[in-house]
Amino acid sequence: MAKAFSPASVGNVGVGFDILGHVIEGVGDTVTVRRIEAGEVRIAAIRGAAVDLPMHAPGNTAGASLIALRAALELPFGFEIEIDKGIPLGSGMGGSAASCVAALVAANALLDVPLSREALYRFALSGEAVASGGLHGDNVGPMLLGGLVLSTAERLVKIPVPAEWHSVLVHPDAILETRRAREALQGSYALGEFVAQSANLALVLAGCHAGDATLVRAGLQDVLVEPRRAPLIGGFGAAKQAALAAGAMGASISGAGPSVFGWFETRAQAEASAPAIQAAFAAAGFDSQAWVSPIDSPAAKLL
Repeated sequence: MAKAFSPASVGNVGVGFDILGHVIEGVGDTVTVRRIEAGEVRIAAIRGAAVDLPMHAPGNTAGASLIALRAALELPFGFEIEIDKGIPLGSGMGGSAASCVAALVAANALLDVPLSREALYRFALSGEAVASGGLHGDNVGPMLLGGLVLSTAERLVKIPVPAEWHSVLVHPDAILETRRAREALQGSYALGEFVAQSANLALVLAGCHAGDATLVRAGLQDVLVEPRRAPLIGGFGAAKQAALAAGAMGASISGAGPSVFGWFETRAQAEASAPAIQAAFAAAGFDSQAWVSPIDSPAAKLL
């Protein structure tokens, strides 16, 4: 038996739709995996979820990821899974991704020859696709490696970030399903929007590598996705402005939403911003929770 914990994450980080993300401390999912003689993957229990989640392994992100692992490695044994949810559903905090990453990290420890975290990536993508309907690594990538990660179709690249830079994540008591949030992105886009977004992503990545907050401030603005999703999130505009007024280098929607994140140059700034962001959501009628953590926070781990 093996047990693993995967932290929550901030997907997209505003400017890196489906390819950029970072983990946060303080909240996550825990998955226990056992080897079984039967050549199958089954889910024995799911605890802590506010709504019923699929118990049929192929329809569950954790189950689907281990099915993909078994098939690729042609394993003669199977797995039994127990999931303890700690991330709110439909929160934009990578809850579906965390379950499959924690399952993979635990199952990997039970293999005769464990794989590298990078080698687990393709199986995590398969699991995540069950929930989101697409292959994107902006949540599973950082969960596997920790910190800020650029996740392409086949490659994970960890991006250096100054240790003193922190994020605040505020989750209003609301649910926004990933599939609905993705439907809001349908339609045509102007070429200029792509150019502007590419420039902003480049500025953020360059700023992280150089430890230059001025570059990040210039680039951490989502001109492509945020305008189309913001109307789905009550209180978002005021929450974002509260973060910026508190000194954030930038702020936007975490993942598909409705959570909001902000990046700050110090932990003190991030902590000081949380009450104002929560007050903005309260004014819109939502209670909320807030977490402050280094952007370069730890990856999923065995317990």
